[in-house]
Amino acid sequence: MSAVEPLDVAQPPPAGPAGFEVRRPGPAETPPPTPVIFASPHSGRLYPDDMMAAAALDSRAIRRSEDAFVDQLVEAAPAAGATLITARYARAYMDVNREAFELDPAMFADALPDFARSRTARVAAGLGAIAKVVSEGQEIYARKLTFAEAQARIDLAHRPYHQTLESLIAEAKAAHGVAVLVDWHSMPSLAARVAGAGCDMVLGDRFGAACGEALTGRVEKELEARGYRVVRNTPYAGGYTTEHYGRPARRVHALQIELNRALYLDEEALTPNAGFARLKADIEALTAALTAEDWTTRL
Repeated sequence: MSAVEPLDVAQPPPAGPAGFEVRRPGPAETPPPTPVIFASPHSGRLYPDDMMAAAALDSRAIRRSEDAFVDQLVEAAPAAGATLITARYARAYMDVNREAFELDPAMFADALPDFARSRTARVAAGLGAIAKVVSEGQEIYARKLTFAEAQARIDLAHRPYHQTLESLIAEAKAAHGVAVLVDWHSMPSLAARVAGAGCDMVLGDRFGAACGEALTGRVEKELEARGYRVVRNTPYAGGYTTEHYGRPARRVHALQIELNRALYLDEEALTPNAGFARLKADIEALTAALTAEDWTTRL
């Protein structure tokens, strides 16, 4: 991994659903061995032709919005007993950690339907389901999009991802009486400095609304034992996935983990740095601890 992986600009994946990949701990026809599900919604590297034809930026500039290589950091999860779902389309194409119709009307040549959610904080920041900007506020598109283009992206990338994630959660709950969803992300090192001097990770549980303290506390304890500086909910309390699925009263617990990119990534070159192997090993140790826990009685 000494160089940036080539961008898959035109071709869909060779097999399986185009928008995501699911890796299970065992055969699909058998119940999952643990209730733990890992998700990486922002590490996708597919940039379809229709997006790039409308873009004002080149693919490398747009790629700075990715949670680069997070899917590789968590790729060993199935071996430890956790189901893993990773998005394949780039978040700039369709952000599956947003509500599907969280869209900015200023980006579109035609009117959005009345049910579109156009006045959220994420839309105001240019980071709706279809992002307006990437890092440093650079606008992605050279022209206005159409709602038909947005609907096509939702049907291709957003809807199938969440239909599958809902199914995985239902399977885990049916097998174990509880589901534990960990949504993995990375944050620019500048954002990590805002969170606190030297912050390595941010745990987002919607201030306790999305998961039980037993889960947040266990993750925090495991990470701090490995020398990481961890904060909760600032500046990231959890996105759409955490908010939408985290229902502790229904025994579905969702936690977002933000990793400081400086831990594992050369943010300028977009290549793994010398810390990648250590962070991956520590995530694997955390995964083992989570899958070994009896969440049926803890949550």
